[in-house]
Amino acid sequence: MKDKVKRGGGRNQAKTDVISRTSEKVAVGMKQEEDTSFPVKIQGAGVEPFELQVHGFWLVQDVVMALLPREEVCPRSSLSLALAGTTLDPLAELQSLKGLRPGSILRLVEEPYTPRSARVHLGRVLELLRASGPQDALQEGRSPSILETLTHTHTPDSGLTNGKSLKRSSSNTKTEPTNQDGAPPEYLIPGSLERPLMALLPHSSQPEVPSYLRDLSLSCWNPPPGHRKLQGDFLYITVVTMEGRRFDITSCPRGFYINRSTEEVFDSRPAQSSPVYHCFTDLLCHISPTVKQSTLKNRSQLSPVEVMPTPYRTLSWLGPSCASRTHKNSFSRLGLDEQAATQAPDWNEELQVARDLPQGSLEERLQRDRSLLQVNSAFVWAVAQGAETVMDGFVEPANGNHEDPVFLWGGLFMSQGAASATLGGERGRRAAQRLELRGVQAYSDLEGALQGLHTLPTATVDYRGVRLSAQGLAPGLEGSEQDHGSSTSSRGLLYGVSAASQESPHRRRLLELLAQSAKALSLQRHAVVAPNGHQVPLFTSAEAQGLLGADGRYYILDLFRTLPADANYCPEVQIEGKELPREEEERKDSCEVEEEKTSCVKEEGWPENYQSDSGLPKIFPHGLCRLRPELLQAFVQHKHSQFTQCVREILEENGGFEECATAGDSRGTNAVRAACKEVGSISDIIFEMRFNPNIFSPGVSFPKSDIASTKLQERLLREAAAFIITQQIPAFVEYCLQGSEAPMDGASLKVALHQKGINLRYLGHVIKAISQSEHRERLRHITRLVIGEIVVRSTRRIFNSFLQGVEVSNLSAAVSHFLCCLLVPHFSPTPVGEETKKKSRRRGRGTGASESTPWSTLTGLELWNLVCQDAVETYNISDSLGSGPNHLVEHYGLQKLSLLREFCLKTGVQLRLRDYFLDNQSKAPIGPDDILNIFPVVKHINMPVVDASKAFQAAHNSIQKGLLDQAHERLKEAAYLFGRVCDDLHPEACYCLSLLAKVAFLQGKAAEARSVQLKAVVISERVLGFDHPNTIQQYVLLAVYAYAGGETTLAQKCLLRARLLMLTVHGEDHPYMATLDSCLGLVLTGEQTGQFLNSALRLNTSFFGPKDLRTALSQHLLSQWMCSKGDYRSAMNHEKEALAAFTVLFGEDHPQTRCSTEFLQTITQQAVRVERSLRQAGADQTEQAVECLTPTTDTILEQLVLVTAIRKNAHSDRLQEFKQKLLEQRKAEARKEANKVTDEPTASDTEKGETSSDNKPGCMKEVEDGASPAEENVSESQENPLMDERAHGHAVEPAEQNPNEEKTAIDTGDSEHRARPATDTELTVTVNGEAEVKSKGEETDAPTANEDSMTDDRGVKSEAAVNDIKSDSDSSGINGAPDIAADLSELKSKEAVISKAIIANGTGDITANGIAERSVTTNGIAEE
Repeated sequence: MKDKVKRGGGRNQAKTDVISRTSEKVAVGMKQEEDTSFPVKIQGAGVEPFELQVHGFWLVQDVVMALLPREEVCPRSSLSLALAGTTLDPLAELQSLKGLRPGSILRLVEEPYTPRSARVHLGRVLELLRASGPQDALQEGRSPSILETLTHTHTPDSGLTNGKSLKRSSSNTKTEPTNQDGAPPEYLIPGSLERPLMALLPHSSQPEVPSYLRDLSLSCWNPPPGHRKLQGDFLYITVVTMEGRRFDITSCPRGFYINRSTEEVFDSRPAQSSPVYHCFTDLLCHISPTVKQSTLKNRSQLSPVEVMPTPYRTLSWLGPSCASRTHKNSFSRLGLDEQAATQAPDWNEELQVARDLPQGSLEERLQRDRSLLQVNSAFVWAVAQGAETVMDGFVEPANGNHEDPVFLWGGLFMSQGAASATLGGERGRRAAQRLELRGVQAYSDLEGALQGLHTLPTATVDYRGVRLSAQGLAPGLEGSEQDHGSSTSSRGLLYGVSAASQESPHRRRLLELLAQSAKALSLQRHAVVAPNGHQVPLFTSAEAQGLLGADGRYYILDLFRTLPADANYCPEVQIEGKELPREEEERKDSCEVEEEKTSCVKEEGWPENYQSDSGLPKIFPHGLCRLRPELLQAFVQHKHSQFTQCVREILEENGGFEECATAGDSRGTNAVRAACKEVGSISDIIFEMRFNPNIFSPGVSFPKSDIASTKLQERLLREAAAFIITQQIPAFVEYCLQGSEAPMDGASLKVALHQKGINLRYLGHVIKAISQSEHRERLRHITRLVIGEIVVRSTRRIFNSFLQGVEVSNLSAAVSHFLCCLLVPHFSPTPVGEETKKKSRRRGRGTGASESTPWSTLTGLELWNLVCQDAVETYNISDSLGSGPNHLVEHYGLQKLSLLREFCLKTGVQLRLRDYFLDNQSKAPIGPDDILNIFPVVKHINMPVVDASKAFQAAHNSIQKGLLDQAHERLKEAAYLFGRVCDDLHPEACYCLSLLAKVAFLQGKAAEARSVQLKAVVISERVLGFDHPNTIQQYVLLAVYAYAGGETTLAQKCLLRARLLMLTVHGEDHPYMATLDSCLGLVLTGEQTGQFLNSALRLNTSFFGPKDLRTALSQHLLSQWMCSKGDYRSAMNHEKEALAAFTVLFGEDHPQTRCSTEFLQTITQQAVRVERSLRQAGADQTEQAVECLTPTTDTILEQLVLVTAIRKNAHSDRLQEFKQKLLEQRKAEARKEANKVTDEPTASDTEKGETSSDNKPGCMKEVEDGASPAEENVSESQENPLMDERAHGHAVEPAEQNPNEEKTAIDTGDSEHRARPATDTELTVTVNGEAEVKSKGEETDAPTANEDSMTDDRGVKSEAAVNDIKSDSDSSGINGAPDIAADLSELKSKEAVISKAIIANGTGDITANGIAERSVTTNGIAEE
C-alpha cells in the first residue's frame, strides 16, 4: 500500500514540490521556510546538473522523492544520493550530515532493481506514455479546464501553443484587437431560447498527446523460466515502435536490454551490441527515432495546475462527441495495473499512521495534512474502482449471501448495509450509510488530544442504482466473529450497550476521550437501560461502539445516530407512552379542551399553533431524520441570546444590572439560575446546551430516575426542530432576497440550505414559505431551483430501483429510455417493427428486447406519476409538479436542459457531447449511443487543511479591520500553504486565490490580480466543475482584471463564456444574469450593448423593483449609453427613473439626488442644443456628438469594478457634519486653484497639441479643451494610492474626530468551509479607494502641473481628510458653478458627478462611474 500511495499520491506529492518552490517566492514572510532552506547541486545518473532547494530537517529520502518528478530526472527511479563519494543513509537528516553545506554537490547513484522496483519504474514510464491529453479528462469522466481555449492564440508559423503556462499563452491575447471582429453568437443574445451544448466544451488548442509506441505489453515468453530467474531475469517485455519494428526486452537488476527472442524462438541472451540501460526511456530512445525526436521528457506544455491529477474526481456530465475515436491504447497488457490490484493495502493503517504524525512544527503539520489528504484521496479512488469491480460481478460475496452481500476487495470492506423495517427499508439503509459518513466526519474534525479517538476510513459510493458503504478493515475485528467463546473485553470491545462493564485502564482512557469528544460535539452524558436491565452510561448514541484495536488505538464505530434526532419527523416514537402510560393517560385526561391541548403542546416545546401552521411533526419515509451540526450551532446561539436577554430582564426587574452585579448579591445568581431554567440549559449555574442523541430513538429506554432530564431533552429537540421552520427557513428566504449571487443550481442551493442548517427534506416547507411571502415573484428563481431539486431527487430514487432489473447489456438503452420518459411528456416506447428488429439483429443487440424487458414498458406518464408520488411522501407537495415536465417549463420557467444536467451529476451518467432537442415530441431526444458511461458518485470525508485555513481566516479578519496590506501578505501565505498541502487543487484554495486577486487589484496590482485569477479559474474548473456556479463568477472576475490590463478580447470571451454557462446551468431569469449583462453591455461594442443593458435593467426591475439601487444604476448605465448614441430623449427618460429611485432612497437633499438632478438638467440642455444644431447644420453635427460621448476605458473599468462587487463602498452619515464644517474653507481653496489653472493653459492642452485636434472629432476636441482644470488636477492626484494609509491603520486627525468614518472592510462571505463561494466577498473601501482600480504607476491622460496642491498645500496626511478635501473642492469647482454653459463638456462632468455620487454615498455593490475621462475619478466624491 505504501508503494501504491507513493506511485499515485506520492507522485502528486513530489510534483507539488515544484509548485512549492515557486510558491516560496510568494511566502517570503515565512521564516520557518527561510531559516532552514539552502541550495544544493544535483549531478550524475545521466541528468543535466541542476540546483535544488532543500531543508535541513528533510530526510535523504525526502530529497530523493523531491527529485523524482523533476523534468531533469523523470522517469528515473531506484536512485540514491552520494556525498563526496559516500552513499547517504535514506533515513538520515540533512542537517546531521557532515560536510553538507549550501552549494554542496549531491550525486545521483543508480541502484540495482528488484522485481518490485522494476515494475514501479515501468509504471512511471507508463505515466509518461499515458500523459493526459485535452480529451482524456472527458473520457475519464473528469471535469476539464476550458480557460486555455480562451487565452490561446494561434501563431502563423505554428499550430502549437506558444508557451508552457497560462501566463505565456494568455499574454498572447494582448496582441489581439481590442474589440471582437464579429458580434456575439445569436444564442448568447438576450432573449434567445437556443441552448447549444457543443459550445460548452470547445476543442482545445493544445495538440493531442502523440502516440510514442504502437504497443507495450508483456512478452508471450513471460514469466521467465526457472533457470533464467536464477540469472536475474525479472520479466520480458514486447515493444512495437511507431516504425513497425518489434523488440523483446529483458528486465534485470542492472536495468533493461534487448534480447534475442522472437515470436517463434525464445532466447533471452542480450542481442549483439545491446547495452544495458538503467532507465527504460533511454532504451526506447535508442530503438525508436520517434521517441527520441518527441522528447518524451517534455510531458506537457500546460501549467502544473492544469495537468496534475485532482485529489478527487469532479464529474463531467458531458463526454467526448465521439468516444470511440478518443479511446487510446493504455498499454494495460503490461499487467502493472493487475499487479497493483492484487496487493490489498491496509487503508486503516495508512490513515492512522498519517494521523499519528507529529504536529510540533509548521513543517510537520504540513506534512501530516498532506499525508492525510493523499491517503484519503487514494482511498476514494480505490472505493470508486472497487464499486465498479463489485457491480461488474468480478467479486463474489464474502458472506455467501446474495440477498445482503458483503464484499472484500483491495483492502476494502464494502456492503449495502442491513435493511431494517424500523429504519424505513431501503431508504433507511441509504440514510444510515449517509449519516455514518457524517458521524465519522464529526469525530475526524476533532483536534488536539481528541485525535487519540480514531475512526475508520469511510466513504459511500452510488453506482448503477446501488449504494455501497466502504470502510477500511478495522484491526482486531476480523477474528472477533469467529471467536465466539471469548469475552467481549478480550475481543477489545470496551464501550457500548453490549460491552462488558469490567473496569480497566484502557476502558477508563476510552471513556475519558469520549467524554471530551461529547463536550466538543455538544452531546449530553446520559444513561440507557440495556436489554439485561442494567443502566449503561453513554456519551454517544446507543448503537455506537468503542473498542481497543489490535494496533493499540481506540476506535469508535457505528456513528450513524451521532447527531440528535429531528423531532419534526420523529413519530414521537411512542416511547413516552410505553414507558409512562399512566402519565400519558393523565396528560390526555387533563387536556380535554382544545385550548388545554394547545397549552400542553406548548409546554412540551412546540410553539403555539405550530402543528396547525406547519403540519409538523409527521412521519417520514425513513426513521433516521437527524439535525445538521450547522443547525445545532445556530440554535445554541439563539438560545444564548435568549439567555442573556432573560438575565437582563430579571436584573432590571430587581433593581438594575449595576446594583445586582455586586459580589455576593444573590439576585444575580438567582437571575442566572432562572434564565438557565427558562432556556433549557443542562446546568443551573452556567449556560450550557447539550443534546441527547438517543432521544426519540426507537428501542431505547431511559432510567426512571432520568425522567426530568429526558423531558428537558425532548423539549430542546422540539424547540430546535421548530427553530428550522420559524427562524432558519425565513432567514434563508431573506438571504435570497438580499443579493444577486443567489443559488444558481442544485449544488449551490444545497450549500445555501446547509449553511442555515436546513435539511433537504424541508424543500417542501421552503416552497411553502416562498409562496406565503409577499416577495414570491422576486423569489421565483429560488422556487424554480427548489422545484427542480425536488423533481431530480425524487427521480433519482426511482432511477435507482429502475436500474436493478436491467441487464448490463441493456444499460445504455435503459438509461436513454428513462431520460426520454422524464423529459418528454407522455413518452411511450415505440413498438418494435420488423425493420427495427432486423437492425437489432444486425447490430447484435438481440431481437425485440424492448418488448420483453420490464424497463422498456415504462412510459412518461407512469414515471411522472411515480415522481409526484415520491415528492408527496418526501416533501409534502401535492399539485406543484403538475402533469409533466412541460408544466415545470410553463409555470416555473425550469429548463429541461438544467434538469438533465442535475440528473446526470447526481447519478453519474455521462452524455455524449452534442446538441439535444428536448422539445421534440415525435422523436426520442436521447438514444442509447448518447449514454457514454455511468461513473461512481463517491461521498467521502473532507480532510482539513488546518494551517492554510487558519491563515485564510486571519486574512479575512485583517480585511474586516481594513488592513489590506496585512491581508495581502496573509493571503499569499495561505496560498503558499494550500500549495504545499494540496497542490492548490482544493476548493478553499480557489476561494483564497480569488480573494487574493481582489485584494491585489484594489491595491493597484492589476497584473498580479490577473495572474492569480487565471489560476483560480483553472482550479475552479477542475475541482468544482467546468460549469459550477463558482466557475461562472471566477470568469467574470477574470474578465475585469483582463480588461484592466488592456485585454479587451479576453474580457469579452470570459464574459460570454460566463453567460453561456449561466444559460446552461439556470437560464436567463436570474439576478446574477443582470450583473453579467451589465458587464457585457460595458465591454461589448455595437448594437448588442443596448440589448444587454436593457436585459440587465429588465432583470433588476423584476427582481429588485423600480426603486432599488441596482435598478437605478441600470437606468443610469442605459442613459449613459443612450447619450453615446445621441438619443437624448430616451436618456432623459431613464435618468428620470434613476432620479426617482434616488429620491425615494435618499431624499431630495442627498448629494446623490442633487447630482442626478443636475445631470438630468444637463441632458435636457444638451438635447435642446442638438435639436437646434440639427435644424441649422443638418445631420452631420449629430454624428460628431455621438462620437464625443463614448466612454473611456478607465470609466468602463471603474464601472465593471463596482458592478461586479469587487469594491463596495460603505457610507457613514456622521461624516456629513464634519465635512460641512470645512466646506467653506475648501470651497475658497478650490476656487483659488481653479482660477490659477484657468489663467494658464492646462498641461493637457499643451501635451496633446496637434493630436487632439487632428485625430479626434470637433466635439471631442471641444470636450477636452473645455474640461474642468479641477477635474484633471484631482484626477492626477489619485495616482497616489490612498488605501495603503487606511490599510495600515494610521490614525490621523479627521479619523479621530470621526471614528465611524468610512470603514475599509471586506464582507468576506463564506469560503468553502462555510459552504459559500468566495465570489460573495465584497470589498468595502473608503471613498478615495477609486485610485486602487488602476495599476501602480498608471499615467493619466492629462497630467497637470500642480499635481500635489490638493494634499501638500494643506498639509493633511489623513486619507479621510485628503478624500474630503478632494470632495468638496470638486464640488465647489464643478457642481457649485450654476453659470456653466450646457455644452458637451458640462454633460461629461455632470455624468461623472452622478456616477461618482453613487459611489461616494455607499449605495452598494452595484454602482458605477460615469463616462467622463480622468475627471470621472473625482466628481461626486465632493458630495461624500
